[in-house]
Amino acid sequence: MSSFSVSLTAAQRAEVRHIATELAAIARSAEVLPGTIVSRRTHCGRAGCKCMAEPPEPHGPYFQWTCKVANKTVGRWLDSDQAVRYESWVANHKRLRELLSRLDAIGIAALEDDSRSARRRGGPNPATDDPGGVSARRLSRG
Repeated sequence: MSSFSVSLTAAQRAEVRHIATELAAIARSAEVLPGTIVSRRTHCGRAGCKCMAEPPEPHGPYFQWTCKVANKTVGRWLDSDQAVRYESWVANHKRLRELLSRLDAIGIAALEDDSRSARRRGGPNPATDDPGGVSARRLSRG
């Protein structure tokens, strides 16, 4: 933990408290599942099957959960009860990502405000200063 305090606005502090409360509630539930759940209806293609009739009546619905794990898509078939139960878990995961994105935005805003105030006070300016004799242009281009 840092030994100095970050200057956040009162509104930002209130939002951080709200986010922390919501994050804690989701964490306490332990009901978090990444990925998506979709409902699929299929046609088997057999002649005389109801899925080939006029009008067609596809088979299903079949529920499938999919998620990326180590850059591979994995999936599981779910029954209708599982689909209903785990849909809220997927929604919780999505909400966690939204909350973390909001915290990221608050942190970036705080850094930007801090950088601007450092420049006004005559502090270092990374755009023009050359720390250690290495130009910022060389660093940004690899």
